[in-house]
Amino acid sequence: MIRGHTAYHVPMHRSGPPANRPGIPPEILTWADPLYLRWLDDDIAELRGRAEVVVASFPWGLHQEVLQYMTEIAHRAIDAGADLVIGHGPHYSLPVEVYKEKPVFYGLGSFSFHTGHGGRQHGDWLGMMARVSWDRGRIERATFQFVRHDRYNRTVTRALVEEGAAFDELAQRSAGFGAKLAPRGDEVEIELRA
Repeated sequence: MIRGHTAYHVPMHRSGPPANRPGIPPEILTWADPLYLRWLDDDIAELRGRAEVVVASFPWGLHQEVLQYMTEIAHRAIDAGADLVIGHGPHYSLPVEVYKEKPVFYGLGSFSFHTGHGGRQHGDWLGMMARVSWDRGRIERATFQFVRHDRYNRTVTRALVEEGAAFDELAQRSAGFGAKLAPRGDEVEIELRA
C-alpha cells in the first residue's frame, strides 16, 4: 500500500468572492508520498527482472472520483515498468486510461460480492471483468465486460445492450483521460494505440 496525503487549499486563483470570505470551499489536493513511490519503483524493477508481465494492483479511491494521487501512482507504476494497472476499493466502475499504450483500470467496481460495509446488500453494484492478452511481453488487446450479481450473489456477465447507460457514462469519463472505448459485441475494447 502506498501512503497518500490530503491537503485543503483555498483557491486564490479563481474569480469570484475574495479568498478571505467565510464559506469559500477549499480545493482538495491529494498526492502520493515520495518515499513510497521510490519503494514502488524498486519493487517493480525487481519484478520486471523476474516476470514476463507485471500487473500493479492498488486499493485506492473515494466514491466515483479519480483523485490526483491515483493518477500519480498509476503513471509511476507504468514508468517503473508495470504493464497494466488495476485499481480497486471504492466498488464503482471508474474510468479507464491508456498511458504509454498500457491500460489503467482506475476501478473495476464490484466483482465478487454484493454485501457492503455493515452487512448491507448492494445487489445492483456494477463491475468490470477485465480481459487482457499479451504476446511476447507486450499487451496486444485489453477489453472488459460488465458484470453484476444475481440474488444468489453469483457474478454474472451482462450483455452490453443491458448496460448501455453505464457504458455511455464510462466512455465519456474515460475520454477525459484520453481513452477510447469501443463496443465489440458484449465486450468493450480499449484502444491501446492511436
